[in-house]
Amino acid sequence: MKLELVSTTKCFEGEQRVYKHHSNVLECDMTFGVFLPPAAIEDKTECPVLYFLSGLTCTHENFVQKSGFQRTAAKEGLIVVNPDTSPRGVELPGQDDAYDFGSGAGFYVDATEAPWSKHYKMYSYVTQELPELVNANFSVLPGKKGIFGHSMGGHGALICALKNPGLYQSVSAFAPIANPSECPWGQKAFTGYLGANRDDWAQWDATSLVSKYASTPQELFIDQGSADNFLAGQQLLPEKLLAAAAPNDHIQTIFKQREGYDHSYFYIATFVAEHIEYHAKLLKA
Repeated sequence: MKLELVSTTKCFEGEQRVYKHHSNVLECDMTFGVFLPPAAIEDKTECPVLYFLSGLTCTHENFVQKSGFQRTAAKEGLIVVNPDTSPRGVELPGQDDAYDFGSGAGFYVDATEAPWSKHYKMYSYVTQELPELVNANFSVLPGKKGIFGHSMGGHGALICALKNPGLYQSVSAFAPIANPSECPWGQKAFTGYLGANRDDWAQWDATSLVSKYASTPQELFIDQGSADNFLAGQQLLPEKLLAAAAPNDHIQTIFKQREGYDHSYFYIATFVAEHIEYHAKLLKA
């Protein structure tokens, strides 16, 4: 599969690159960011890879430009890949009518409802097609892969890991939509992408997946700002996930509440180094 280099910028002795390619899974062109640490460029060293999934309304650019993750990724020798949040340019009716459904709001599920099912298969893109592309084109250390994300992307990171035991050696989430079946954002997205049958939603809901998880032991690092207005608005519901995980011996959770922090990239930028160091410790073990 051919990659088109859109841009490359030197950053902390590594390179922040942006690529474009045609996605067979999504049936459209997609753009994603790749940070290559100095070790991957200078020494051609195989490095662990960490995937970041962004939240509602974002593209690949938000995390690249606002989080400041590159400093710690360079120091720790991690390749960091961050895709877009939905298919683009597919011209589906209603795709741009709301910020929380359609463009910029793929929710990292594989849609089953028309017309979304033709293109909106972000789960398969993130877990299969994009990693295959990354593995074929960059010096990735085999079997060393982590995933994290923010808000809708935190939900995506959690379900990608929980649905694929052993695929990711590290998982974390900033302010994830932890129980989408029970919050307005998730109910709107799941109805549109998956249909009205709530039984079909369970396989895409981290809280439901955690309650039934019975495979390779998995640790989940959940991070939440106490002043997050979406926490107060009952959109995130981390307490539901933590309660579901508590009796499950196959799941361990780390929960850090950040006093006074909101839902923004200021919050992410403050704690992203801690997350990357957490992933690096597990990926380099």
